[in-house]
Amino acid sequence: MITRSSPIENVQAGLPAQKQDWESQYASGFRQPVELLAYLQLDRHQLEEHIDANSPFAMRVPMAFAQRMQPGNPADPLLLQVLPTQQENTVQIGFSADPLAENAARVGSGVIKKYKGRALIITTGACAVHCRYCFRRSFPYAEAALSNELLLSMFGELAAMQDLEEVILSGGDPLSLSDGRLALLLDRLAQLKQLKRLRIHTRLPIVLPNRITPRLLELLQYFPHPVVMVLHANHANELDQDVAIATKQLRNAEVQLLNQAVLLRRINDNVDSLIALSQRSADLGILPYYLHQLDKVAGAAHFAVEDAVALTLHKQLRQRLSGYLVPSLVREVPGAPAKELLF
Repeated sequence: MITRSSPIENVQAGLPAQKQDWESQYASGFRQPVELLAYLQLDRHQLEEHIDANSPFAMRVPMAFAQRMQPGNPADPLLLQVLPTQQENTVQIGFSADPLAENAARVGSGVIKKYKGRALIITTGACAVHCRYCFRRSFPYAEAALSNELLLSMFGELAAMQDLEEVILSGGDPLSLSDGRLALLLDRLAQLKQLKRLRIHTRLPIVLPNRITPRLLELLQYFPHPVVMVLHANHANELDQDVAIATKQLRNAEVQLLNQAVLLRRINDNVDSLIALSQRSADLGILPYYLHQLDKVAGAAHFAVEDAVALTLHKQLRQRLSGYLVPSLVREVPGAPAKELLF
């Protein structure tokens, strides 16, 4: 059990009846491409590709993220990450609904076991922003919904994993859960005797920085094992002053911060953008961790960058940055015992 004045109990007892500010912002935002384009003073005819207002993978963009986009710029690197276009309907050989074969790696409905010593929990299918290159855009989240019954089964499976040292919370986005729901989850994780580290993969501190509430900080700080938070920013423009405040709060709560980016065509596939991202991340106390080659999910082929270009960019990064600012260039290969280093 989590002790040291038990913030878990404080969180559960002190939940307000009305939504917190971040929850209200999470529930609002842009859901229609034409609304986002109007906000950015853009006409759809200015875009390189036609928008797809009826995509089955619906658009979702919080206002806090849209405010960092440049009005009047149809090539804004943040806009291109979230705007559904007709390009997503192009069928490409080698691109599939489950590019990492995660369904085959599921131990239970909500646990994915791909690597030795680690287990990943799909905490929720919800996310504050729908990135168009998301490799889980077709994941069967309904089957992994964390009911109380599933939680009991899941923790039984985790407790039985003799090699388990690290649990990864993923989704969707685990910080889409309320503080109260997270409190229950962390309390259960704290009871795993073999656990040594907790890792949280999240984009919310980037796209909705006020998700970092005092209660969440307390939960993380008082968790009995080290907490690593892997953030996801692809461009320096995402890291504004509000994100700087949120990441400082996380660091003050003794949370180690890493960033993983995806190499994306027209968004960050040039050395200056990648350098700016690493430098801005470091300014905020976030260590550049991974630069991923695109996972080949159906609908995202237009974001792909050729390996030869990726390798050239990575070489340029190594030539121009201190070593600790250079993320590892990697690709995830289904069934492999670790990520593949590309250099």
